[in-house]
Amino acid sequence: MVEVSTPELGESVVEGTISEWLVAEGDRVQVDQPLVEITTDKVDAEIPSPVAGIIAKILVPEGATIVVGQVLVEVQPEAAPAPTQAAVAAASPAPPPTPPGATPVARRLAEAAQLDLAEVRGTGGGGRITKSDVLKHVDEPEPSPGVAVPKRGERSAAPPAYATYSETPEDRVVPLTPHRRLIAEHMVYSKRTSPHVGTVAEVDFGAVARLRGQQKQAFLQAHGIKLTYLPFVVHAVVRALREFPRLNASWMGDHIVEKREIHVGLAVETEKGLVVPVVRHADRLSLTGIALAIEDLGGRARTRKLSPDDLRGGSFTISNPGRSGNLYGFAIINQPQVGILRMGEIVKRPVVRTLDGEDALVIRPIMMLALSYDHRVVDGAPANAFLHRIGELLEAADVEF
Repeated sequence: MVEVSTPELGESVVEGTISEWLVAEGDRVQVDQPLVEITTDKVDAEIPSPVAGIIAKILVPEGATIVVGQVLVEVQPEAAPAPTQAAVAAASPAPPPTPPGATPVARRLAEAAQLDLAEVRGTGGGGRITKSDVLKHVDEPEPSPGVAVPKRGERSAAPPAYATYSETPEDRVVPLTPHRRLIAEHMVYSKRTSPHVGTVAEVDFGAVARLRGQQKQAFLQAHGIKLTYLPFVVHAVVRALREFPRLNASWMGDHIVEKREIHVGLAVETEKGLVVPVVRHADRLSLTGIALAIEDLGGRARTRKLSPDDLRGGSFTISNPGRSGNLYGFAIINQPQVGILRMGEIVKRPVVRTLDGEDALVIRPIMMLALSYDHRVVDGAPANAFLHRIGELLEAADVEF
């Protein structure tokens, strides 16, 4: 019998949630066939079968919390005699059916939204209702003829004493997904753990903009992707991290670990929430290598093709909210790291420059870079020096393609 366990799920992630079983006891599976979907605060991962065989026993139900290393399912290898359905059923009685057929996750979401499952159209196997079906119905109700839709303002449980707002029928109630809940828990944990301090630098992107303008067409033709500003920022950050290793570190209770390797996490917003894939050994890459790595990770993040390995081992994080009209903002540190840099929008601003010995007002493309750092590990002087160095490197635009 082969036991399939929860793999390591990413940096600082020790638990997750069984979102959905993709197989049932008695099913025949192939090598690498997905068995189960696991949700964490950083990624949705499908756990594949290491062997071809028969699903002998599912040990953890949908909706349950799991930890790294926990055995989830037992698979009888193909080479051995396959257990009969009767033997499997005798060894592990199947859970009683739930009318109308729905996954435990879907049932729990429906209860939270005061939703009658009889109104939801199931798209799973045999018409089974999945969590996606419930979430879609909450967004776009599909009432059955003759069935009354519960009013969203009518809640059965009284709100906590600290909640001062009462829902109305016009409000949209959005049930928390496991992914959203885990993100929230991780953010609260980080703020509770690290004393966050922020500092901001105003950086002139004029030289970077000129270099990008000169190279972007040739870069697109050579590599098939657009040359954005993000690789320039990553390139500058990794050079600065080599000079300021205290920002490439972790607090370990009774000591601080300055990490030798530089693996940069990039916060990426997806339809399911925030994930942070990692560019490994970013300090060994040219600007072109960094750009290609960013394109690959970002594409796989948005199509939900990241693996747990893609999220493991980050030593510093960069957040790029994109062109959304933001000046700057302070991001929450991605534990167990000690720093995160958030990019602002590039905006043309009037600034004072010295030309021929005289002060002059000129228009320059300016970006605000905001650094959040853990004051347990990093003091103000080195943090500000680190951010200043990033600005110097970007204003010089001294990069190797």
